Amino acid sequence: METVTTANSGEKIWGGGDTQPMGASYGKLMMWFFILSDALTFSGFLAAYGFSRFKFIETWPLADEVFTHFPFMHGVSAPMYYVAFMTFVLIFSSVTMVLAVDAGHQMKKDKVVLYMFLTIIGGLIFVGSQAWEWKNFIKGEYGAIETKGGSLLQFVDKEGHRVALADFAVRLPEERVQLTRSEGKWFMSEDALPTYSVAEVEAGFKAHPDLLVRTEVIYEESAADKSNATINHELTKHKHKTILTRAESEKRLSQAKLVVEGANLTRNEYGSKLFADFFFFITGFHGFHVFSGVIINIIIFFNVLIGTYEKRKSYEMVEKVGLYWHFVDLVWVFVFTVFYLV
Repeated sequence: METVTTANSGEKIWGGGDTQPMGASYGKLMMWFFILSDALTFSGFLAAYGFSRFKFIETWPLADEVFTHFPFMHGVSAPMYYVAFMTFVLIFSSVTMVLAVDAGHQMKKDKVVLYMFLTIIGGLIFVGSQAWEWKNFIKGEYGAIETKGGSLLQFVDKEGHRVALADFAVRLPEERVQLTRSEGKWFMSEDALPTYSVAEVEAGFKAHPDLLVRTEVIYEESAADKSNATINHELTKHKHKTILTRAESEKRLSQAKLVVEGANLTRNEYGSKLFADFFFFITGFHGFHVFSGVIINIIIFFNVLIGTYEKRKSYEMVEKVGLYWHFVDLVWVFVFTVFYLV
């Protein structure tokens, strides 16, 4: 493409030729444009999440009560530990990518191969961990009841510890038939039947007088509530969900509509339905970026192995994919902060 000149001054402006605006090649400049547009997209998603969370803050799930699983430690509560591990792995992969780019600048093929390989392994661990986290989120752990008014009821013991439906629900001699398109009227269908029916949960609750119902409404306990004093009303950082008395629990449970196990795009056992929607969308969108980055890294890795960039005497392609990988890591830092910590 020819360089264009202005009619008045004869000054040359970039026409896409061999010139390099801002000292960057055409490829790197286009990568920066892509990163900028993608950053705006993620910013919009996170802003929507923040708006929705603070609009429904009283019913928003507490992250350290939702993400409590750790591989090979079934039944052990480890709030946020595995998410922190995933974050560390992704940040460490960004470090290895920096080392790969630096080795490319020095034309050290063996080191580029090593650090690219470690980056790919880190990306695969993160994607696999995210898939495992999704599985646990979808499956659920405790179960809950949704009332006719749309409220969510969870179950706790007298100490306030969560109790799973499987720990108290009873089996009744009742037949439950799932509505399918082949058997239902007007080709209607429904989701898979939960493990227990509403009647079985209600019967089990009545048989365990030590159980109470916890609603999804979150409140912050003030120092005045703790000490029964009126001079210090500063709110603590501890948030709690409202636990009803036994009489109130029975009254609310009488309004039960359906049993909720795990989470999906329609409802979830953790709290506000929007929480699951944002979780699947934001973490899924980011996970797609990481998976795409892993695929691209694998392609670049094999090109390094066969000496493609050695023949070109330039490892700029490694640097360009490194820009994308650093962006993906940086976005996760914001997702981790906004979604899990705040």
